[in-house]
Amino acid sequence: MAEKPGKSKKPTWVIDKERAKRASAAETVWLFGLHAVRDALANPVREKLRLVVTRNALDRLGDTGGLEPEITDPRVFDKTVPLAGESVHQGTALEVKQLKWGSLSEAALREAPGETRPLVLALDRVTDPHNIGAILRSAEVFGARAVIAPARHSAPETGALAKAASGALERQPYLRVPNLAEALISLKEMGFITVGLDGTGDEPLPRLLDDLPGRAICLVLGAEGPGMRSRTMDLCDHVVRIPFAADFGSLNVSNAAAVALYAATRR
Repeated sequence: MAEKPGKSKKPTWVIDKERAKRASAAETVWLFGLHAVRDALANPVREKLRLVVTRNALDRLGDTGGLEPEITDPRVFDKTVPLAGESVHQGTALEVKQLKWGSLSEAALREAPGETRPLVLALDRVTDPHNIGAILRSAEVFGARAVIAPARHSAPETGALAKAASGALERQPYLRVPNLAEALISLKEMGFITVGLDGTGDEPLPRLLDDLPGRAICLVLGAEGPGMRSRTMDLCDHVVRIPFAADFGSLNVSNAAAVALYAATRR
């Protein structure tokens, strides 16, 4: 089958890595797809710069939040918008400024809607934008106050991350901090108990949570494979595991985050 013109032949992971590198150095981000763009347009704190759509996509998009759309022909859309040829864009693209969530303390000490206990997630070297997007979505669903990651070893805001987050990027604080270890120390000083998830943990997560009723928790997860760095693990007050029914292996990091968040909020 012939390759479609204008489509990249690079593997997805290579494309995502290149996007992340460009996004880290860029002041603006292109969001793609009706859902991600619609959520960004509805976010009053998101600074919107440029909306490029096809006529058909504009009819499906609805309210543009007062932003004047640039209507373009579907045949030239990929040439009009940077990175569009590498994205599932649905004829919709929005250029925005990256969100600013304030300081670590502002995010960690805010009250989240419906929370049963203060919850924060910390991610160590999780670089896949699809995983982080899924984690942001779970964090928003279960009422976490923020998701924290090191600036140099995490996925920045990109269209791929926004799409995976399914709208949560606009609502769930995602803080990329200069130093994760210092951030964990600051959280501990704010009264958070740091709980690392690792297959080597001696205690099951549910049992530990039973012993910490109502306490503020920072769940710490490492990258798939290498896990948490030793310094990160040393800063965890507890290292626990998710109990499995069989010796199959381990969960994807985004699935592990969802399970841990659920376990923390049901107690």
